[in-house]
Amino acid sequence: MWRRFLTTAVTSTRHRNSSSLTPITAALSTNTTDFSRHFSAKPSKSTLAKAKKKFKGDGKSDDVGGSSSAELDADVEGEQLRLRLLAEDDKDRSLDDLNAALPEGLPSGMLKEFEDTKRCALLVRQSFLDLRDNFRRIVDPPTWSSSATAPKPRKQIVLDGPRSCGKSIALAMLAHWARDEGWLDFLKFNETCLRQLPCHISEPIPLGEGAGVGFMKGADSMAMPDGSTLFDLIQTGIAHTHAAVGVLVRLRKELSLVKDVPVLLAIDQYNNWFTFSEFEEVVTPRSSRPIHAKELAMVNAFRPMTHDDMMVGAFSHSTAVGKLRKDLPGVPDNARIDFPRYSLDEAAAVCHYYLRQRLIRREVFTEEKWKKMYYLSNGNGLEMRWLSPLMW
Repeated sequence: MWRRFLTTAVTSTRHRNSSSLTPITAALSTNTTDFSRHFSAKPSKSTLAKAKKKFKGDGKSDDVGGSSSAELDADVEGEQLRLRLLAEDDKDRSLDDLNAALPEGLPSGMLKEFEDTKRCALLVRQSFLDLRDNFRRIVDPPTWSSSATAPKPRKQIVLDGPRSCGKSIALAMLAHWARDEGWLDFLKFNETCLRQLPCHISEPIPLGEGAGVGFMKGADSMAMPDGSTLFDLIQTGIAHTHAAVGVLVRLRKELSLVKDVPVLLAIDQYNNWFTFSEFEEVVTPRSSRPIHAKELAMVNAFRPMTHDDMMVGAFSHSTAVGKLRKDLPGVPDNARIDFPRYSLDEAAAVCHYYLRQRLIRREVFTEEKWKKMYYLSNGNGLEMRWLSPLMW
């Protein structure tokens, strides 16, 4: 129901300036990052045969657009040529590398971008760099941090903004950057580091806590052995179904007690935790009541930002949650940041990238036309990508 990123930062004596992501083109310089292309550049023979068979005729114009079968065949072959040329230019890695970097899954906007451009590449925007540098300065404060002009880093951030402005993509890139920097990752399960982090809470773990989990007969709690580590705690939740929710709640408390290892909590679709969930409670044999997210144990453990831990949440306006009020319970007043749409310079980089990927025809591409497309879409990345093939 909710996509989540749970990343723990490990202090590093140095920060690598390089990344496993490579630039897609010299024209975009360091403003663009390549996630490696994974879509097949060759359409299947059956698809091409069906397309030709569908539009095969006696050479006369059709009823819809007035195009002859020869023109339709030319369009099909033109798309095949585009894919073949992209395949010749492609020297990237497979999708397996991207799935390994983001095992929690890719945002739908990112997948759509890759599908349309036939290449796994994203624009590294200034708004993302500011988000990354904010948490980097907390973990490794620079020498000029005491200056009056230096920006004050925020430990709790909520990314808000219009739909399709890149909030979920920025969060996914932040998770990838954290892993590339060597930070501890629970999703990839860094066993070596987890074994070095001891548990600080000795209280028993409650059993059967949470919706949909029954109670164990003859027991209502489970004690952790002395000297247990975070690895042992997670293994307990995996091995014992009744303790799964209790372990997740305990893990959140343990992360707050870790002082020598910085912790970053990154949560996508954060606004889902302020409305009703998909769970229901049976009231009578013929009726039930919806359960609010705040009634769920996991939400109560991870949603509040009234603490000293580093945490970032991203709103998703594609989940039909609706607009929330500005003051949210458990969220600091200054935590919300409006994530911007494309600037004019970013739109220029994106349009030239679409031109290179042959999403825009070279013979019709002009500066005036791509600027019209930018102002028409108001910098919305999804709409700009949809309008690109329609440039005339």
